[in-house]
Amino acid sequence: MSSPVNSTSNPVKGVFWMITTGLCFVTVTALVKTLGGRIPAAESAFLRYLIGLVFLIPVWRVLMAVRLTGRQKKLFAVRGLVHSLGVILWFFAMTRIPIAEVTAMNYLNPVYVTILAVFVLGETLALRRAMAVAAALVGALIILRPGFRELDPGHIAMLGTALLFAGSYLIAKIVSGELPASIVVALLSITVTIGLAPFAFAVWVTPSLADLGILAAIACFATAGHYTMTLAFAAAPVTVTQPVTFLQLVWSVLLGMMFFDEPADPWVILGGGVIMASVIFITWREARLRKIHRTPNVNETKG
Repeated sequence: MSSPVNSTSNPVKGVFWMITTGLCFVTVTALVKTLGGRIPAAESAFLRYLIGLVFLIPVWRVLMAVRLTGRQKKLFAVRGLVHSLGVILWFFAMTRIPIAEVTAMNYLNPVYVTILAVFVLGETLALRRAMAVAAALVGALIILRPGFRELDPGHIAMLGTALLFAGSYLIAKIVSGELPASIVVALLSITVTIGLAPFAFAVWVTPSLADLGILAAIACFATAGHYTMTLAFAAAPVTVTQPVTFLQLVWSVLLGMMFFDEPADPWVILGGGVIMASVIFITWREARLRKIHRTPNVNETKG
């Protein structure tokens, strides 16, 4: 018997928007890569978010009318700091390691979320999910291959990035039931811009107009990616759209080969595939548990 969610679900549209999302995020990665070391990572991240504040104009009046509790203010402050550090590490990693490795290691984010949820939200980690998490960590080891090659600081930065973003996501999960999604996103942009400011000013280098143009493009594609991802989640279940994100690794490999002289590494592709398979299983498992334990709400915000 079909449910309301199934009757409005459009898998083709969901896959299309998720493919578009992947292209946007891979473009962001490539643009950050083109900046190289001309601008310090903290400054690049700050300017990206500062320029991105222009996209908050449509929700500014609503944002000004919001009255946060003391607890919510603390949560958003912590999220802003955690996300700021994660963004700095991500921009730094982009200047050190191949695009494909950055993309593959980004897949660890939902795995870290699963682990942290046990300690932060008190969720249980069933045996099958624990095995999926273990498999994902094996995938990370396949990518890194410690002992078989020299690890770059960029690899360590990416491990930290995924962990910090997972913490940011969990805080978003806590407050998402209390405030509209647009406000949660807007407050993240504001707090991250503030959080990045002191790090940026400490290493400030005056950017060229060309570099400012690249940063503006990064802000545009990143915003577009988050918007199309929302459309994808609204059009189809996460279990349909999640596997499509693996295409980001394919595109990253092709981009690295064509524009940055980065040869395809079969170990990175294999490790990324193992992590992605684990993420797909965790996503599918959580979707089944939600279906079992509660009746889905058609208007529920996903992602």
